[in-house]
Amino acid sequence: MFPSMISRERLGSLRSAEEQRFADLHPRSAALAARARGPLLAGVPMPWMTRWPGGFPVFVDAAAGARLTDVDGNEYVDLCLGDTGAMTGHALPQVTAAIAQRAQAGLTTMLPSPDAVWVGEELARRFGLPTWQLAMSATDANRFVLRFARHLTGRPRIAVMDWCYHGTVDETLAVLDGDSVVARPGALGPQVPVAETTAVVPFNDLDALDRRLAVGDVACLLMEPALTNIGIVLPDRGYLEGVREVTRRHGVLLVNDETHTLCAGPGGATAAWGLEPDLLVVGKPIGGGVPCAAYGMSAEVADRLSGPMLGHEIDVAGVGGTLTGSALALAAVRATLSTCLREEDFAVAVPLAERFTSGVAGVIAEHGLDWHVQRLGCRAEYWFCPPPRDGAAAAAAVDEDLEGFLHLWCLNRGVLLTPFHNMALLSPHHTEADVDRHTGAFAGAIAALLAP
Repeated sequence: MFPSMISRERLGSLRSAEEQRFADLHPRSAALAARARGPLLAGVPMPWMTRWPGGFPVFVDAAAGARLTDVDGNEYVDLCLGDTGAMTGHALPQVTAAIAQRAQAGLTTMLPSPDAVWVGEELARRFGLPTWQLAMSATDANRFVLRFARHLTGRPRIAVMDWCYHGTVDETLAVLDGDSVVARPGALGPQVPVAETTAVVPFNDLDALDRRLAVGDVACLLMEPALTNIGIVLPDRGYLEGVREVTRRHGVLLVNDETHTLCAGPGGATAAWGLEPDLLVVGKPIGGGVPCAAYGMSAEVADRLSGPMLGHEIDVAGVGGTLTGSALALAAVRATLSTCLREEDFAVAVPLAERFTSGVAGVIAEHGLDWHVQRLGCRAEYWFCPPPRDGAAAAAAVDEDLEGFLHLWCLNRGVLLTPFHNMALLSPHHTEADVDRHTGAFAGAIAALLAP
C-alpha cells in the first residue's frame, strides 16, 4: 500500500528529526514520563496511552472546547476529543455546573434521581427505541446486552463483524483467519477459545452473514452501522437493510453499537439512516466526559425482559454495578443531551468535517497519490489506499511507519489526531482555521516525504 515514490529511507530520516523536535518541545512531559515508569505499569494509567507518537506520552495540563494545553505550555487543536469521549468539546460549562451542583447533593445513592426519567425519555426520542437502561461504559452495556440476547434466544453464540471493536468485551475480540475464528492479535488471556463464543463475518458481505446465521446458534449480531475502530468503513448501498432482513429471518437479535457512529447525527446512524435494531448501545459521548453509557431496546424486547429484570436475584445476574446509573452520571447526561449533540450542533460540526475531507483530498490529488479520505458525519479519516469495504482489507492497509510519522508531524505543529488512526472528529468548538491548520500540516508532511 506504500506509494513507490515515497522512500522508506527518507521516511525514517524525517521521523528521526520529528522525534528530536518532539523531545525538545516536551521536557516536562519527558520528566513526568520518566517518573511514571516506576509506579505505573508501562508508565501510564492505561496501556494504550503508550500508542501516541513520540518517545513518551504528552502529559495534559488543561482542556477546553477544542483545545488542549500540555504541561510544557504547548497548545493543540484537538481533533481526537478523547476518542469520542469529549465529542461535545472539553470542559462544557453546563456540564461542569451540573456536576458541581450534584456533588453538593450526593453523587451516588443506589436509588434513581429525577434526572433518570428525563434521560430515558430523551434517549427514546433521539434513537427511536422506547425503553432504556444505564451502564458505566459502552463495554459494560455491550456485555449486558449480550447476556440478554443469550437469555432471550437460548442460543450460545454471538456474531460480530471481522475486525470490529466494541470495547473490551471478551466475545468481540475475534477475527477471521481464513474460515476460522481466532483471537484478535494483541488480545491477552482470553478466558475460553473465542471460537466457542463467537461467530465472525466480513462487513458488507450479506451472503456470508446469511450462511453463518443459518446454522442457528447465534443469539445476536452486535455491529456498528459503519466500522470505525479499524478506520471508517462505510456500508454498501442496501447492506444495512439486508442485514436487518437476514437477522429477522434467522431469529437473531440485531444490536447497533452507536458509541462512535453517533457522529452521524443526534440519534446516530440509527436515526440518520432509518435503521431498526432490536437493541442499541451508546457510550462515552453522552456524558460530556463523565463515564456513562446507555442501552435501549424495542418494546418487544423490553416486554420479554420485564420478568427477569424484576427477579429477586437480578443483583447477581451479571448486569449492573454499584456506581452505574448514579445521580452524578445522570446529571451529566442530562446536562449534555439538553445542550449538545443536537441538530444545531451537527449543523456546525459536519460542514467542518466536509472541509477537512476536501482539504485532505486536495493534497492527495495534487501529488497524484492513490490515497483516499472517508467521512462519516462529523468524523473523517484518510487512508493510504482506496477505501476498504471490510475490516480485513482495512487492517491490511495499515502502515504504522507512515501513520506514526504523519501523527508526529501534525502533533509537533499543534494538531492532535486520534491515535491508532488518521482520524479527526470535529465539534462545534472547532473553526475553519483549525481545519485549515491540519490541512497545512498534512500538506507539509507530504511535500517533505516527496521532496527530491
